[in-house]
Amino acid sequence: MTPFRENLRGIIAITFCNFLFLINDTQLKLAGDDLPFAQTLLMRGLFATILLVPIVIISGAWRSARLVWHWGVLLRMIAEVCATLLFFYALLNLPIGNINAILQVVPLMVTAAAAIFLGERVGWRRWLAIGIGFCGVLVVIRPGLAGFNSFSLVAIASMVFVTFRDMTTRYMPRALPALLVALTTAITVGGASLGAGVVLGEEWVVPSWRSFTLIAVASVFLIGGYILAVDFMRHGDISVVAPFRYSVVVWAIIVGYIVWGEIPDLPMLLGTTIIIATGVYTFHRESRLARAAAEPVDV
Repeated sequence: MTPFRENLRGIIAITFCNFLFLINDTQLKLAGDDLPFAQTLLMRGLFATILLVPIVIISGAWRSARLVWHWGVLLRMIAEVCATLLFFYALLNLPIGNINAILQVVPLMVTAAAAIFLGERVGWRRWLAIGIGFCGVLVVIRPGLAGFNSFSLVAIASMVFVTFRDMTTRYMPRALPALLVALTTAITVGGASLGAGVVLGEEWVVPSWRSFTLIAVASVFLIGGYILAVDFMRHGDISVVAPFRYSVVVWAIIVGYIVWGEIPDLPMLLGTTIIIATGVYTFHRESRLARAAAEPVDV
């Protein structure tokens, strides 16, 4: 049985990990008011790279640089680029609470993808939970109704690539340090943002000190989120720790109200509740099945 202290550490890590990523998103959304889309992401990538390079060197993670060329890592980078560009584009055009509610469908999508592409066994109860969870997403985005925002579809597309990213992570070499993955991600996303700016024909501007500071702070929170993301996966039972990822929805509602005065409406709250409930059920169902499989069989 996992000690309570280990589970508590994992819960604290995942809760603050979500908070750090949310602050990163908030800073970028604010900076996006003054800067073009691609330029904002490129600047964050440059800041994150500058901060991560000395950390990677001091930690010795650079010695595993050859592992970056593994096909699993390359696939993950492609998925990360697509997910980041689509997510940030949606973030600039959606309330931050709404996009974080949609983000919570990822665990359900990962479960479905594992069944379809990896052959993992998923019973009818979990398939039902996945279906109900997607209904929750429809309640949030309200397709065809007055409250519908087409950028919600962009957010869902980004979730597909997030799911693909998480799936390809399983194939990366276990010896590859997380810091090196973070650095590679910062460089790759930054480079892709430069390309996106050229394709979109953006006219880049000289950033104000406000924008400069917002993106610099975003980079610090982004790196902190990366580090805590590794930490919570190494402490506690995943079935106990993982449901606390949904704490980001609470953070997002609070930040959305304080920064932009956003007040979630009833459909958004209802859809979010459905998504979270089905996600928590899926985690606990998988936990019970794992414990049952580990129990000795009497013969």
